[in-house]
Formats: sequence, structure tokens, C-alpha cells
Amino acid sequence: MIKHLLTASIASLVLTACMSQPDYRAQETAPPTVPNVDLDQYAGLWYEIARYPNSFEKDCAGVTAEYAQRDDGRISVVNTCHKGSPDGKVKVANGVARVVEGSGNARLKVKFAPSWVPFAWGDYWILHLEPDYSAVLVGDPSGKYLWILARDKTLDADTLARIKARAEALGYKTDPLVMTDQG
Repeated sequence: MIKHLLTASIASLVLTACMSQPDYRAQETAPPTVPNVDLDQYAGLWYEIARYPNSFEKDCAGVTAEYAQRDDGRISVVNTCHKGSPDGKVKVANGVARVVEGSGNARLKVKFAPSWVPFAWGDYWILHLEPDYSAVLVGDPSGKYLWILARDKTLDADTLARIKARAEALGYKTDPLVMTDQG
């Protein structure tokens, strides 16, 4: 009984969070992803350069995402945020991702909720990837979430402009992007 009440409470919170997040993409059709991603090359540490505002990263700075392939075929995800500043208190979110079959590894489903919550998988689509895997544009097709990540704490202006232009070409607004303070 308690487990069912807890599940219902979490479901309510997730649905509320999803409904309150604005859409920054007006197009009805899903954007294309990159054709193929080498998960071995993609694995490792990424620094968040920019993001759409969202409730789970409120007041986050010095944000990183680390991906590693697991023996079961899934991908471990460790997101780290420093509250308030790059030297602030560390907040870590551990998750798991699974590749969407037939996507060339460019569409994943990511989950940070407990394993017994069945409906908490979110879209993580790789929309642009630099050929040398130095920077990436990831998001969800609805336009609620979008991130620019890089292997280094900073991204040169030309690459950032190219990635923003790609986001706009895919129908995403870039004005709402918040630049992340990496310190």
C-alpha cells in the first residue's frame, strides 16, 4: 500500500514538472538526430556549456555529465552540479540510459528515478555531434530540454555559434539557453 501511494505521489510530481516546463520548439515534427554515434567515443566526461532552464538544474554551476557503457548494454549516467557556484555544494544524480533500437545510438531513453518507477524514461536525442566528439547538442524532440556539452570547460565562439545555428535550423529557440558557469 505504501509503495502504491509513493508511486502515485512520484507520478504526480513528474507529471507536474513535465507540464510546467515550457516548450522552446514550435515545430510538430520530430527533429532528425545524427545518423550514428560511436558509444565508446561518446563515453566519458562532458561539461555543460549551455542549457534550457529547468527545475532540476536550478542554481547549478560547474555541471558535468559522465557516461560509461555497462556490461548489460545500458549506459550509466552521472550528472554533477555545484549549487550556486562552481565551488558550491555538490549534488549528484545517478541514472541509466538505454539506446532506442534502430537509432544508430543517437536516440536514448534516460532515467534518474528508482528502477521500480516504470514511466520515468526521458528522451535524450543527439542532434548534432562534432566529428571529433568534442562538442554535442542534445535534447528532447518537444523542445522542453536542450543542452550544449563539450569535452572542455569552455567552447570556442565559432563552434558555439555553429551548434546554436544547428539548433535553430532544427526549430529550437536559442535565446532561452542559459550559459553554464564552469568557473
